[in-house]
Amino acid sequence: MLIPLTRKTFEELIPAVATSEQYRYAWGKLSDFLKRVLISAVCASVWIIIEIAVESDSIKSVLLILGLITILYWFWGPVVEASLRNLQCRKYPYCGFWQGKVLDYYITEEVTSEQESVNQRGDLIIIENLERRINVEVGDSKGFTTSIQAPLNRSHKKLHRGQVAQLIVMSYLEDLSRISQVSDLYIPSQNLWVSNYPYLRRDAFVDLSRWVRSQRETRRRSQTSVDR
Repeated sequence: MLIPLTRKTFEELIPAVATSEQYRYAWGKLSDFLKRVLISAVCASVWIIIEIAVESDSIKSVLLILGLITILYWFWGPVVEASLRNLQCRKYPYCGFWQGKVLDYYITEEVTSEQESVNQRGDLIIIENLERRINVEVGDSKGFTTSIQAPLNRSHKKLHRGQVAQLIVMSYLEDLSRISQVSDLYIPSQNLWVSNYPYLRRDAFVDLSRWVRSQRETRRRSQTSVDR
């Protein structure tokens, strides 16, 4: 099932400014936070040096504002990062609500980062940091299939083949005949999300999912009444 959505609905599902869930994702791990703090500290040092060197009061006022902004990079950096991710989706002019089924799922190990080190003999070695990921393949009766990958967690034990699966598809074509990108995956029967990055405003998508289901049930009851 594929239902085209209006641009207004699309922008409600994927807002221009990062949501709280997207902000938490972009916040990252402790190492990511420390990198942002280091950048903020460097910016603060540069700002202090320039502030001392400049004598003009008007320029100092501007520098004060710029300095405060750069010093707070550790805080607003994730907002910008997440918002840029959202813009990558919002560039598509058309989207639709897609529903199919879980065809298969399996676990893989993916390289998340690499580190160079030297062993006892002085040889350079590369250490790969691996992360276990769930891969979920979904498809519909019309032959469309796609795969969603996400870091593995305990909630993925709820996954089963044949479950109803829902997501948003994005395209440059109005008839959605060629899908360019898909959103995070939602399994309504388990209230389960499968995603690497939370593209969707989940409360809005759940409301949309319930509305679609209610519309289908209404049409089914109407058809049953006509048949009788």
